[in-house]
Amino acid sequence: MDRVALSGLRARGHHGVFPKEREEGQTFLVDLVLGLDTRPAAADDDLTKTVHYGIVAEEVVAVVEGEPLNLIETLAERIAQVCLKHDVVQEVEVRVHKPDAPITVPFDDVTVTIIRSRA
Repeated sequence: MDRVALSGLRARGHHGVFPKEREEGQTFLVDLVLGLDTRPAAADDDLTKTVHYGIVAEEVVAVVEGEPLNLIETLAERIAQVCLKHDVVQEVEVRVHKPDAPITVPFDDVTVTIIRSRA
């Protein structure tokens, strides 16, 4: 299976279990690795035979900016489902970064990574 990756998609969302997170929001970053067969698109040099990563990026940002959720695990799952709606995408790895998580000790990042497939 071939891979198409998008790294560092950035959007502001209002996800979290604390009122301040819901009210003020924060920046989330998303990395995607889409698994698909790119051979048909490459053979014909045809965008319609692959995944349009620009559209995927817009859809993912819309999920992050959309309905507030308690958990980034749920956010990752919703993003995965959006990606799998594209017929050519057979598998997706989603990593959601929450670099401004409300943690009381110094840290660089909090991430949740999931892998989902059609089968």
